[in-house]
Amino acid sequence: MAQHEVKPSSTSNEEVKPSAETNVVRVSTTIPTTSWFTPKRLLVVFCMINLLNYVDRGTIASNGVNGSRKTCTKSGTCTSGTGIQGDFNLNNFQDGVLSSAFMVGLLVACPIFAGLAKSVNPFRLIGVGLSVWTFATIGCGFSFNFWSITIFRMLVGVGEASFISLAAPFIDDNAPVAQKTAWLAIFFMCIPTGYAVGYVYGGLVGNHYTWRYAFWGESILMLPFAILGFIMKPLQLKGFVPADSKKGLAPLGAAVLEVQDKEDSNHKVGSSSIKDDLQDKSSEKPSKLEIATKILDQFSRFMKDMKVLLLDKVYVVNVLGYIAYNFVIGAYSYWGPKAGYNIYHMTNADMIFGGITIVCGILGTLAGGFVLDFMTNTISNAFKLLSVVTFIGAIFCFSAFCFRSMYAFLALFAIGELLVFATQGPVNFVCLHSVKPSLRPLSMAVSTVSIHIFGDVPSVTSCWSSPGSCQQLENNCSCSNSYIVSSSRDMVYRSISSQRG
Repeated sequence: MAQHEVKPSSTSNEEVKPSAETNVVRVSTTIPTTSWFTPKRLLVVFCMINLLNYVDRGTIASNGVNGSRKTCTKSGTCTSGTGIQGDFNLNNFQDGVLSSAFMVGLLVACPIFAGLAKSVNPFRLIGVGLSVWTFATIGCGFSFNFWSITIFRMLVGVGEASFISLAAPFIDDNAPVAQKTAWLAIFFMCIPTGYAVGYVYGGLVGNHYTWRYAFWGESILMLPFAILGFIMKPLQLKGFVPADSKKGLAPLGAAVLEVQDKEDSNHKVGSSSIKDDLQDKSSEKPSKLEIATKILDQFSRFMKDMKVLLLDKVYVVNVLGYIAYNFVIGAYSYWGPKAGYNIYHMTNADMIFGGITIVCGILGTLAGGFVLDFMTNTISNAFKLLSVVTFIGAIFCFSAFCFRSMYAFLALFAIGELLVFATQGPVNFVCLHSVKPSLRPLSMAVSTVSIHIFGDVPSVTSCWSSPGSCQQLENNCSCSNSYIVSSSRDMVYRSISSQRG
């Protein structure tokens, strides 16, 4: 401690700077070894939250909750609709909008939460977001028309935004160095698993009770985690100073060091007057000009961070490949059960697709993470693995739709899913490690928003715009997008290799 002290008489920048740097380094970013809340328990909690997020996605896509419209034949025989479509008499356009409505909230809130992480403790932000999510899912169950449920679906996206941009950096901070990709793979394994469980859950609850109970059940399960975000002792992300620390707010810690030096001196009266002045200033109500200045300053910092992020070639091309991957996966996940029911005449399409996705999602995602750790988790090795599994997986997915036999389709499709889900751990490892630590929440936020805006959301809406050609569209998507993913990642790998060689 002695070597970092600054003498009261010292006023030079050279002497102040080292102490300020030391203050930043001393910020705790990992869970204390004596804490009950160990890194593994943190991983379990985040996995459960992530699972519930995607259970909700699978639930609203399931035939039991989404349902079908009322139909009438030429002879005048009509069958009543089921689920949300039947109750609100939705057309295909409205049904597609409903599935994508969460993106509005996600798009708006993701950058906000990522930016606030620099001034507000991320654990508290997660608590706020999960509270909004719980309220929104309750509202979905009480909705009375298309617009009411659409608004609540937007709020679901707001709640999800706080979690998706902050959870992965926390996991990366606390995971063992040799197992970082494996831990990320376990976390992202909850995406396909949640979707699949949502299919099954929505089908069971929707068919045996009503679709409204499915949303109410989700909110009950999420409520304890929302409360945990407020009562749990917060951790700090790597690359950030504590949100409530004045050291982090003062430039280079100079102002704080001056106060500390004067407190250590014998002039107690002078020290007390400084404290009183600081308290008086802090108690003053900020003016509108000060508030506007702070907002502009936050926005300016956000734009600077975005510029740095978008100029990172490795990060950008990795996200472009992730977008292409999600375009195909989005179409399969939302329209897969419907295609299975209509094309292959599966009477229990929710159960079949749910089961395949659970098994392939768990095995594929875990395998991708563990294989990359076995190869040594570096960015160059991640691109090697991504190129291979996406290309081979696309061949199997494309081949599946070339067969009219349901069993051949399911076998090939399962192998394809197994391979493409292996990308989850490596692709997010690249997102986290291709940028500096302080940009990780924003990198995850931009990645998530991008894969939805340009990936799975347009893939869903393009299918409803031409439902008769949906199968052909999926064939084209699986082939062309896999080529884009593979070639783009190969290009980045060559770029990295040439720079290092």
